[in-house]
Formats: sequence, structure tokens, C-alpha cells
Amino acid sequence: MNKVEEFEELRPLLFSIAYRILGSVSEAEDAVQETWLRFDGSATQVASAKAFLSATVTRISIDVLRSARVRREEYVGPWLPEPLLSDPYEDPARSAELADSVSMAALLLLERLSPLERSVFVLREVFGFGFDEVAAAVGRSEAACRQLLVRARRHMQASRPRFEADRQERQELAARFFDALKDGDVGGLRNLLAADVQLVGDGGGKAPQLAKAVSGTENVARLLVSVLPLLARIDVTFEPHEINGQPGAIFRDRDGKVLHILALEVLDGQIQTIRSVINPDKLGHLGPVADAWAIDREVKQARRQMKLK
Repeated sequence: MNKVEEFEELRPLLFSIAYRILGSVSEAEDAVQETWLRFDGSATQVASAKAFLSATVTRISIDVLRSARVRREEYVGPWLPEPLLSDPYEDPARSAELADSVSMAALLLLERLSPLERSVFVLREVFGFGFDEVAAAVGRSEAACRQLLVRARRHMQASRPRFEADRQERQELAARFFDALKDGDVGGLRNLLAADVQLVGDGGGKAPQLAKAVSGTENVARLLVSVLPLLARIDVTFEPHEINGQPGAIFRDRDGKVLHILALEVLDGQIQTIRSVINPDKLGHLGPVADAWAIDREVKQARRQMKLK
């Protein structure tokens, strides 16, 4: 194969590595593009395109993550990963690790790690790279990488919930959730939500967002049921869709533009966390983005009209 063919064959893997390190679709795509430029511009004949490209995309991602951390510290409100509809990389031998590692819950846990810890964890635990390959990718000795992995595992295992393993059960629960949401069934929602459920929104200061996370079965159920009829009145619709390997939905305005996404985290047969991404900067890769501020004004107008009746 020539360089282009080698790169295109490995592109899904490179994107999947970069996305898990960065938690951003746009930044991961940029990292992959920069990796291609370096590969194409290299006059050196590499022994393994996979090793060279994986190491290159990892180093680029580490550099990007270090600068992104400053921006995330100044972020307005809760920061959530950019939603990913489907992971382009597949490996049947590591399907469980791949699915678990791309969930929003896992990506938020990875945020707690240093860039080096995160990269070592992703390469070794998720993609099964050998310690020699990991060491070459991050520019550390194998012994240092083993220590980085020990620390990363400790951080991850301390806070990591045990996710539902049964995909069909998750999907069925999500279908019941969205049916109850459509019907305005507060009681039905209560039965599906954990007692300490949280609703978290990410607007980044660029779209209407919750002032803070909403907690508790009753509060979350009533908030959801109070908002959806207003959205329906102005022709906002939603379609169930897998988000980061978990059940969720994409909400669209009357013109079909993406308004926001909901991602559900299921634990022990109940919905533990509902995450909403409405920041337009994080939705552009899903298609044309709706004007969330205009939708917000229409919702307020619809609420006033309902009160007058």
C-alpha cells in the first residue's frame, strides 16, 4: 500500500485514540489531520505505519489537551465531551473496553487524569498496545509508563460505576423513558429515575442552560415534563439515538437543525444521570445547528400564552 492507503486504513483507529484523549470530535479530527501532514511530509521509511501514526496522533493529542485544560478551567458551567454518534473503530476482541471507554461517564473520569496518565491508560487499557509501543508514543520509559498506568487505574477505579452490561435492557429502559417524556407521564418517569438522579446541562455560555445541575427524582421528572410540551408547541422534535455508546436522543427544531442532545447513563436498572449538550460549538459535526436563543424566546412566549388560557 502507498502512504494514502495506509493512512486511510488506520484513520478510524487514530480518530478513536485522539477522541478518547481529548473528549472533542473537532479537536480529534484536527489531530488526525495533523498526523497525516507529518506522515506525508516524512522522508523516513517507517517500519510500522500503525506504530508511527499512533505515536504521532498521541503526542499531538497530548499537546492539544495541555492547552485545552486551561480553556476548560475557564469554561462557563459544566463541561461535557462533544457527543459522538458512532465510534469509527471496531475490534471484536476489545469491544467491551471500546464501548465502555467512549461513554460520557468514562470520558469525564478521564478528565481527572493528567495528559500523560490519560494517554497511557487509553493506549494500554482501551486499545491493548504493548508497553514498548506506549512508551514510544508518550516519550517515557516502559517503567515510567507502568507507574503512570497504576496511578491512572487507581483514579478510574475509585470513582467508576459498574455500567449496565445488557445493551438491550438499556435500550428498552430508554424507550420507556422517552415514551413517558412524550406523554408527560411524571409517574412513569419517576419509576425510571434513580433517587439521586442528576440532570446536567452544557451550554458553555453560548446557549441557554441550567444554572446548576438538577438533582432528585421529583425535581428532574417535573422539570422534564414541564419543558417538553413547550418544545412540542414550537415544533421541536426528538429522535432516539445512541450517544457515546449509551441511549440518548437528538433534539431538532422545526427546520431539522440540531438543538441539543440528551445522553442517558443507566446503572442498576435505573437512569442515574441525564446529560444535555446544547453548546452550539459542540454540535456542528452533527449537522446544521439551531439557534438555541431563538428557541428559548419561543418557549417563553409559549409559556406566557399557556398561562393566559
